Amino acid sequence: MLKIIVCIKQVPMVSELPWDSRTGTLKRDLAEGMMDPASRRALEAALQIKESRPAHICAIAMGPAMAEEILHQAQALGADEGVLLTDRRMAGADTFLTSHILAKFIRQECKDFYLVLCGSQTSDSETAQVGPQLAEELNIPAVTYANYVEIKDQTIEVQRQVDNFFEILNMDLPGLVTIDLGAYKPRYLALEGVETAFEKSCIRQINAEKLGLDASFNALKDSPTRIVDVYSPTAQKENRVMKGAVKKLVDQLFDEYGKVISSAMGKDLKTHEHDEA
Repeated sequence: MLKIIVCIKQVPMVSELPWDSRTGTLKRDLAEGMMDPASRRALEAALQIKESRPAHICAIAMGPAMAEEILHQAQALGADEGVLLTDRRMAGADTFLTSHILAKFIRQECKDFYLVLCGSQTSDSETAQVGPQLAEELNIPAVTYANYVEIKDQTIEVQRQVDNFFEILNMDLPGLVTIDLGAYKPRYLALEGVETAFEKSCIRQINAEKLGLDASFNALKDSPTRIVDVYSPTAQKENRVMKGAVKKLVDQLFDEYGKVISSAMGKDLKTHEHDEA
């Protein structure tokens, strides 16, 4: 039986991104959480593989205790197992340490895995780094931004679109694939499935001690990434009102902004070509 690992993440609702300006991290316990959209598509890819052949899906999340909710959701959709890596000492981990912790768990508890699926990037950070870094930690091949995958014996066929090209790649297994946000439309989650998942499912919780992390480990302090500043961009544009006859205004517009307009259109425009018509 194929053992598929799906890494999912709980992210704040798009409308709620409470930042801690002191640490440069999200205050995840203050915002209503949801399963990351790209993670949901990675799970859907795993579920479709399971429909075509015998497979065991293990959904793994890393985060605070409240992240257990998305693991129940994953099981309601069809995942066989849910594991939450949670510990105050893991809080604030950057992508480097997140992939390190995930890999440590997989090596210890899921040695016989066949395929790892991740979302291409998460909505709260959009770094697209954890998938490739996790593959590097596990020393397995990886393909990113896939829009379709198909298992073929000991290999996997991956389709993806890169720039204006459509690629079909074959990769040996075990391996890791990140699923593009635009692929694998998530299935409908029935209320009955949610009730069953919360009533009967059992989520395993793994802390830093169980993972064998050093007693002095502190993800926030040990992460090599440093957030210098977090801010919302503001548009600062100068508006100008031009009055007068249309012909005069057009001449004035092209005299003052002709080069800017030509650059934006990618075309060399004559300033007064309307006179020649």
